[in-house]
Amino acid sequence: MVLGWHREPAAWVTLSRRDLVRLLDEHGLHPSRALGQNFVADANTVRRIARLAAVGPADRVLEIGAGLGSLTLALADTGASVTAVEIDRHLLPVLRQLVEPRGVRVVAGDVLRLGWDQLLVPAGNHPAVDPDEPWTLVANLPYNVAVPVVARVLDEARTVTRLLVLVQREVGLRLAAAPGDEHYGAVSVKVAYHATAIVIGKVPASVFVPRPKVESVLVQLTRRRRVAVDPAAVAPERLFAVVRAGFAQRRKMLRRSLAGVVDPAAFAAAGIDPAARAEELDVDAWGRLVRCDPSR
Repeated sequence: MVLGWHREPAAWVTLSRRDLVRLLDEHGLHPSRALGQNFVADANTVRRIARLAAVGPADRVLEIGAGLGSLTLALADTGASVTAVEIDRHLLPVLRQLVEPRGVRVVAGDVLRLGWDQLLVPAGNHPAVDPDEPWTLVANLPYNVAVPVVARVLDEARTVTRLLVLVQREVGLRLAAAPGDEHYGAVSVKVAYHATAIVIGKVPASVFVPRPKVESVLVQLTRRRRVAVDPAAVAPERLFAVVRAGFAQRRKMLRRSLAGVVDPAAFAAAGIDPAARAEELDVDAWGRLVRCDPSR
């Protein structure tokens, strides 16, 4: 039992602000600025996220950055098999006491370093099934690692077919941006290569402890059956090297920002105006440009 609590951990459906603050105080815990920790302290918000994730008893869920388990408990309440990842060793004992009685599997470590064979394993109360069974990622991602975490999942974890992430508003707009949008950049192209993405809701700063200085949004990503550019025709490494070069000098025309990177003949062959700028090209156009580059 967690000291000072009047209920067994298994009784908790989720945590209120009062619950979360009391947990922090009783265990001498403080949100880590270095880890970008902002805990969701609102039961309605985590239930809303669990509902939007559309998961249930037949589903496998990976949660990254579980914190003290507010969202974890709401996800477990759906009946899904939940694997929760947490890097903060100070939080882990409390997290385990709260969520493991609900059948949640807790993994300690950095999701950017852990292997997928350590992460994509069903919780103990659910039988092991086909290793290709799809997973859903649901997470309140720390602001400082949101983009690399989403990129790594999309690049490496093919069985994660859906993502619902709570991120800083600016990050969310970048993930879901389309060509011509002011937030459109290299990460937007990366997302579009693997998935479709849409901002599906706002989350006010008032539901977090501590309260952040920025707004947050929920972004839903759905993995494509096939990536947008055939990797047999265009190597992903080459494609994204060109994309990064183009956006590194986004105010310049492509013929200048990609000088020495792409052969000038590629523009005409791909049907792309060399006077265009990086934010004007969708993922298909980037793929054509690289495919038509005789120097690749």
